[in-house]
Amino acid sequence: MLIIAGYLEVDPDRRDAFVAAHLDLVRRARRSSGCLDLAITADPVDPGRVNNFERWASRAELEAWRAVAAAPDTGIAIVGGDVMEYGVGEVRPVFG
Repeated sequence: MLIIAGYLEVDPDRRDAFVAAHLDLVRRARRSSGCLDLAITADPVDPGRVNNFERWASRAELEAWRAVAAAPDTGIAIVGGDVMEYGVGEVRPVFG
């Protein structure tokens, strides 16, 4: 399993447009084979921050998705951020 998590920084006045532009991508990814979860969301505290979270069953399925993802060209500059990929060695429920 792979997790991709972190945040992007954009102009606060354009953040909501950036998130909205990715709605179709999120919908398609969630239907894609191997996508266990994916979210691109507005941060509730920082007006210029976009949170990114993805959970994939395998690298092969992530790469297959990336080949067809067609991320939107928003025209909105990403001015910073920190998004990393993590390999998962162990999984267990947090609650219960």
